[in-house]
Amino acid sequence: MWIGDFSLSQQYIISQGHCQKLGATIEDGGVNFAVYCPAASVIELLLFKDVDDPDPTVISLSSPLYRSVYYWHVFVRGIKAGQIYAWRVREAMRNYKSLTRHVEIGKVLIDPYGKRVLFPKDYKRHQGNDEAENVRCAARSVVVDTSTYDWGIECSPRHPLNKTVIYEMHVKGFTADPSSGVADELRGTYRGLIEKIPYLVDLGVTAVELLPIYQFDKYDALPGKQNYWGYCPMSFFAVHEAYSSDKSIMGPLDEFRDMVKALHRNGIEVILDVVYNHTSEGDANGPCYCFKGYDKRSYYIMNDAGDYYNYSGCGNTLNANNAVVRALILESLIFWKEEMHVDGFRFDLASILARDPTGMPLPNAPALLDIDNNVRLADAKIIAEPWDAGGLYQLGNIAGSKWREWNGQFRDDVRSFIRGDNGALKKFVLRLIGSPDIYNEREIDPQKSINFITCHDGFTLHDLVTYAYKHNADNGEMGRDGNDNNYSANYGYEGETSDEKLNSLRLRQCKNMIALTVLSMGTPMLLMGDEVLRTQKGNNNAYCQDNELSYMNWNFTPEQQEMLSFTRQMIRRRTIRVRSSTTHRRRNVNMLDKVLRNTKLQWHGVKPFQPDWSDMSHSIGLMAYWGLYSIYAYIFVNAYWEDLEIELPPLPRNAKHHWYLLVNTAESYPNDVVNVFAMPRYNAGAIMKVQSRSLLILISPAF
Repeated sequence: MWIGDFSLSQQYIISQGHCQKLGATIEDGGVNFAVYCPAASVIELLLFKDVDDPDPTVISLSSPLYRSVYYWHVFVRGIKAGQIYAWRVREAMRNYKSLTRHVEIGKVLIDPYGKRVLFPKDYKRHQGNDEAENVRCAARSVVVDTSTYDWGIECSPRHPLNKTVIYEMHVKGFTADPSSGVADELRGTYRGLIEKIPYLVDLGVTAVELLPIYQFDKYDALPGKQNYWGYCPMSFFAVHEAYSSDKSIMGPLDEFRDMVKALHRNGIEVILDVVYNHTSEGDANGPCYCFKGYDKRSYYIMNDAGDYYNYSGCGNTLNANNAVVRALILESLIFWKEEMHVDGFRFDLASILARDPTGMPLPNAPALLDIDNNVRLADAKIIAEPWDAGGLYQLGNIAGSKWREWNGQFRDDVRSFIRGDNGALKKFVLRLIGSPDIYNEREIDPQKSINFITCHDGFTLHDLVTYAYKHNADNGEMGRDGNDNNYSANYGYEGETSDEKLNSLRLRQCKNMIALTVLSMGTPMLLMGDEVLRTQKGNNNAYCQDNELSYMNWNFTPEQQEMLSFTRQMIRRRTIRVRSSTTHRRRNVNMLDKVLRNTKLQWHGVKPFQPDWSDMSHSIGLMAYWGLYSIYAYIFVNAYWEDLEIELPPLPRNAKHHWYLLVNTAESYPNDVVNVFAMPRYNAGAIMKVQSRSLLILISPAF
């Protein structure tokens, strides 16, 4: 069939097409386009000659031939990968009470399944009533062929969670600063990150968790600011083009895959921070570039008056348990897993995926269970942020057994105890041993818990011990943004200081929290730059700070070098290598990551077997024995502001006769983490001094 309007600049042969697969699918002789839009009676496919084409060819679809109930579809012959396109709803069905309650008429819309988003030079975030201007200024999609990329010999490292150390990082912020040494044209890009892989390998992390790399709108921020973090998705399939040094049609996709391939070859997995809880279309006053235009009531949680429920804190809430949205989420995850080879996903505000179309929580949410049970995601790591901005807190209760969870209680309870708060000890020890009060240790292994002290959202580790209050004035919200309850402390002076004694204390506290994160039962996660005391000058919500405040500065001071060395050594010491006197073989021993039923624990105070569990207690000793690996470990944490003298506990009969000191955070480099072959030894019953706000780790092989 010929398109009927011969006044158009170009003619196309079209046929019925199909909706077996949504989006733009390359087939023999052309491209099949399919989109969900049940309220439309006339819908238009716009075909552009280039990204700035103001006069696209319009293929108008109204015949039932191009409609299968809720879906519109058309096959266009003679076009191929690289074709730029968009959709536009021209008319809505008469039986809908209000057109604006379901669709947006006349807006240029990107494809919800589009694999690439392009922005014309005159791009505007908001579209108005002038259709010609909308065509000139709106974002648009591109037909891509993902099958042409050569992966070569590549496979995922597939580290088990008990051997995983996650590094949460921002693609741009990692190399954007000139101090990174990366070439100007590569700074802040996927290719720039590739150049810094040796640093990640040397640090010892096994997975990077990338802040959002789905295409987002950087202008989704206050006037004069730009969104840096990227928690404002425009598309769930398109890679963020600004992080690519190659702006060709396939450039961002290929450069991202180059990065994944390079990380995999170095034994590092790729976990994506994904945002399926809202989009950057905002509320009724927000822009319309995609989902609102097709069927806002399917894609978003709304009331009968047309108001958007805001459980995300960002203006709207994705209607995740709607069948169409559930399918979209699954297809998106499968695309990134199978086509882009990522290894896992961290779900921002995952509790929203438990809400029904009215916003009420579902006990066994289909959206969560679909992800948990999907066979094509079976080997993917899936991690939930188990809360949302609407107050739904589901730590330990996310539907589905495969889910792992960001343990916010670990963050808060370890911060509180290390700061020296009263009444914090009992919760602290629960976090140390895998949070059995949250995760039933008889049914779930400790790797259910993702342990972290800091993440992108909040203070950096350095700022946690340097600022008692947030300093967010630069965000332009008069300090109203960001969390007020940070469990932070400045230890006598707010901000940076030249006081050597105070700086020594702060460094010691940073070491304490890194050590506890790495050694506690569960899977540890570190924030980019914490290993070198990166600071945001007290800003605990730097989402709009696309500048040196958020970037990694690679000009390390001696103090930063010391912290880097300590972190590197702690990650390496997470697995202790001990020699068997009978077999002369070395064994790898994970210090605190075994299932509790295989672990025997003893609790001690300054005297063996006499722990002080009172609310005024600020210290605790823990001895653990693992029969499978024949090793004892003794950890003593002194969060008190005065030095303590402790008596080392006795060793069982099958142990060696001595304790060997492995870690002492009160010492400076290189004595803070001792070389395994030079560890000083102590007899059981010996008296040791534990400096204020420090921790010790001693080990004793049992043969």
